[in-house]
Amino acid sequence: QFLKQLGIHPDWQFVDVYGMEPELLSMVPRPVCAVLLLFPITEKYETFRTEEEERIKAKGQDVKSSVYFMKQTINNACGTIGLIHAIANNRDKMNFETNSSLKKFLEDSLSMTPEERAKYLETYEAIRVTHECSAHEGQTEAPSIDEKVDLHFIALVNVGGHLYELDGRKPFPINHGETSDDSFLEDAIEVCKKFMERDPEELRFNAIALSAA
Repeated sequence: QFLKQLGIHPDWQFVDVYGMEPELLSMVPRPVCAVLLLFPITEKYETFRTEEEERIKAKGQDVKSSVYFMKQTINNACGTIGLIHAIANNRDKMNFETNSSLKKFLEDSLSMTPEERAKYLETYEAIRVTHECSAHEGQTEAPSIDEKVDLHFIALVNVGGHLYELDGRKPFPINHGETSDDSFLEDAIEVCKKFMERDPEELRFNAIALSAA
């Protein structure tokens, strides 16, 4: 539904990943080109995030220039940012309608910095409106803009044979090592498991895959 509103042909769909065991992963239609993880922002996670950032700043990492990454400046828009990250890094695989609002946004923002992309999204009515409509369509009451939301979405994508974690709250993409089209879902789920292991008491984790329809 959401992809259709943004002007993307239904060759790809978002499907729930019901579990991390091999037999449940085998139910996910292939190929998979992105995984979105919904997880709780807890103290443990925030501590890890700060340490990870310092470690990467000290050691450095390899991030291909073709990775499309944007910062998150709009509260509660992490689902939209996750979706843009998933689509933007697979735009060669997507079939966009001619008047697609997302296609135009990606073309306009391709040469921008991650910060400029965030600013552009703030002014880009077509996508923001879509995000708000779909939030209201769901079963749950859409949270108000000021409400403190402690759940967050990130996107995991394969760009040039490397698995990247894209999180608009972080200063840069995180390179999680090599992957391939065939092993991408399993590799992405391994990254999701690390999030879960850092917060073993937490149950609020949910993964969805962008799969071929």
